[in-house]
Amino acid sequence: MNDFRYFTLKELCASEVAEKKGIDNFPPWSVVDHLSELTENILEPLRVAWGGPIKVTSGYRCDALNRAVGGVYNSVHRLGYAADLQPGNGKIDEFTRFVADWLVKRRIRFDQCISEKNGSVRWVHIGIKSSTGSQRGQFLNITK
Repeated sequence: MNDFRYFTLKELCASEVAEKKGIDNFPPWSVVDHLSELTENILEPLRVAWGGPIKVTSGYRCDALNRAVGGVYNSVHRLGYAADLQPGNGKIDEFTRFVADWLVKRRIRFDQCISEKNGSVRWVHIGIKSSTGSQRGQFLNITK
């Protein structure tokens, strides 16, 4: 993975669940390439446009970790094509609107941008490609 200004491979693979359960979540090199593509085309430019820190709450997940966190079987997190994000300033409503507007205005190619909520925790999921490589440009809301 290239050196990026705002995001690291370690950050994109970090997981408290993996640490607690002893799961090795280091990706194969093919997935590292996907994480580079995600970072170069979405995460870095988004961070610059947002103008402040963005936290990756979930990036790459190996199959064991994906099962442990209850991820869907075909999650693109497993392929390195997705990241769940929260703004460093905690303004999730503003960040969610900003991300959607930024994707549209900049004509960024992506697969899904999902505003997700689980209890009181909220985040924005951005997937650059689907598991088949398509880029559907979908905007969704999911509450668990």
